[in-house]
Amino acid sequence: MNCCILGAGAWGTAMALHLDRCGHSVTLVPRRMEHALMIASTRENKDYLPGYKLPHRIQIGCEVAPVLMEAEAVFLACPSKALRSLCESLQPGIKEAWQLKLFVVMCKGLELETFKTPAEIVNEIFPKVACGVLSGPTFAGEVAAGNPTAVSFAVDADFAEAENYQQAFSNGSLRAYLSRDVRGTELGGTLKNIYAIASGLCDGLQLGDNAKAALLTRSLNELVKLGVMLGGQKETFFGLSGFGDLVATCSGSWSRNRTFGERIGRGETPTEILSGQRSVVEGYRATDCLKRLCEEQRVDAPILTQIYAICYEGQNPLEALQTLMSRDLKSE
Repeated sequence: MNCCILGAGAWGTAMALHLDRCGHSVTLVPRRMEHALMIASTRENKDYLPGYKLPHRIQIGCEVAPVLMEAEAVFLACPSKALRSLCESLQPGIKEAWQLKLFVVMCKGLELETFKTPAEIVNEIFPKVACGVLSGPTFAGEVAAGNPTAVSFAVDADFAEAENYQQAFSNGSLRAYLSRDVRGTELGGTLKNIYAIASGLCDGLQLGDNAKAALLTRSLNELVKLGVMLGGQKETFFGLSGFGDLVATCSGSWSRNRTFGERIGRGETPTEILSGQRSVVEGYRATDCLKRLCEEQRVDAPILTQIYAICYEGQNPLEALQTLMSRDLKSE
């Protein structure tokens, strides 16, 4: 299969290595020309995934149009905030993409202005091409190294070739589980980033294992409630793209969202942290989107509300904790 990956961050680069090991023809297309030239000359993505050499079989594209013409599957590995502009830039060349059968979304988050998920944006712009989602506990370095990994591969029920692509994206180190709940899969991947910030706050404040276990338990409860309210299937949130991703993102030292929360817990401000790093903290934007959605739907989400207050209103993390601990008692 001819695969094209648009976006050469850590996750996109790791997926290029994985698909190459699956035996596919792979082209990785960075957003910036200078980044493409650097990767092509060194065979390493030193900016986002250092330490992993890319075989010369993996082509590095500098222009999207000629790559798109040959691709059967296009993986969208940009940050969620850049997805619409990326898709719009592909429109002029889409008529020449004779072999293209599937877009695969790899980013997580909602569009701030419309609250649309990434797959909904892709379907809006390319209604004649199927769109799937890869989500789950996927630390890029472990995928790049070929460590055992499992993901959810979600596509709509009317996509007849789903099982063929599930097989094509799987090998001895990465197992793809097929789901037909695209919206729920995306919501799980979005919501867990918010609660990973909360987990990091626990670590930064050194609140202990009891506090973190309680937080993760109540976070899962809130995640499921919000996910179902927003149109996902309940069982999806107990799978890889919900509970699985929540566990990994809330505990991994590599997690950008958990680390973001940890640094806030240690006394840094969100603005200071975000201005000093290249990688995107998707949970920060997701907190804004979901807080407004909860207000529209009049849904009570106490953990989300406090994370929003910390990220956007300057709330002291310890005061936020006290607010949560002093809520009215109730049954579990």
